[in-house]
Amino acid sequence: MSEKNLAVAIFNNHTEAEDAVKELQKAGFDMKKLSIVGKDYHSDEHVVGYYNTGDRVKYWGKLGAFWGGLWGFLFGSAFFFIPGIGPIVVGGPLVSWIIGALEGAAIVGGMSAVGAALYSIGIPKDSVLKYETSLKANKFLLVAHGTGEEVEKAKKILETTNATESTIHHA
Repeated sequence: MSEKNLAVAIFNNHTEAEDAVKELQKAGFDMKKLSIVGKDYHSDEHVVGYYNTGDRVKYWGKLGAFWGGLWGFLFGSAFFFIPGIGPIVVGGPLVSWIIGALEGAAIVGGMSAVGAALYSIGIPKDSVLKYETSLKANKFLLVAHGTGEEVEKAKKILETTNATESTIHHA
C-alpha cells in the first residue's frame, strides 16, 4: 500500500466509534480507507457466529447490530482470535494487513498479529503497544489511511468526536 499515512483514534465504546465513522462519512471521507477493530466477546454470550459471503456479512453477538451497520461502509471483514487480546472483529483494509503479517511471519517480538500489522505499515512500536493495550481494555480503534491531506482531514474530524485520543502517523 503506497498510502501509509494514518490517523488512529481510540474510543471507549462501540457507540462512540460508530458515531465517528458516521461523521467521517458525512464529511465525504472514503469509507474504503477506514478500518475499525474491537472486541466483541462477552462470557454471557452463548452463540457467536460470523461469516462473509461476498458483499454480505452475517454476524451474531452482543454487538451484532453495531458491526452489521458498519459492514456496509467498510471494505473487508474478519473475526480473529488474537492470543493475549482475545477475540476481535476487524473491518476495513486492516484485515489484509493482519493476514499479511500472519502469512509473512512478520510477528514482531511481543506484538500480536494486529500489532505486527500496524507496525508493518509504519506505526512506531511504542504506539503499537498502546493500541494493543487499548484493545485488551475493550476499547475500539478507528484507523483512517490515505494521503497526508486525507489523514489530516480525518484527524480534524476525529477530534470533534468522543475519541479519547487521535494521532497521525506519517509514512
